[in-house]
Amino acid sequence: MDVIGRRERNRFMDNDKSKSKKDIINRLRRIEGQVKGIQGMVEQESCCTDILVQVSAIRSAINKVGGLIIENYAGECLNIDKDEKQEEIKKLIKTMVNFTK
Repeated sequence: MDVIGRRERNRFMDNDKSKSKKDIINRLRRIEGQVKGIQGMVEQESCCTDILVQVSAIRSAINKVGGLIIENYAGECLNIDKDEKQEEIKKLIKTMVNFTK
């Protein structure tokens, strides 16, 4: 790959990484708002069922954030090479298992 091709690829990857980071930050801010909402519900002694529905929504949202971070880890942090592929896949699986505990 020539120098110009590498620059274009790096610019694309940086742009993609920036979008991913913004998406994760936005999702975390929404989750933060949801948590504050639950705090208000508890203070107001709202129905437990309603509170649990909101807790479930937060769990789902945080799992999505975790999935995006794992996806980023696979694409950015592992730097999978053909020779290292099996070992890197094992690392990814271990990370995913630890995340879901």
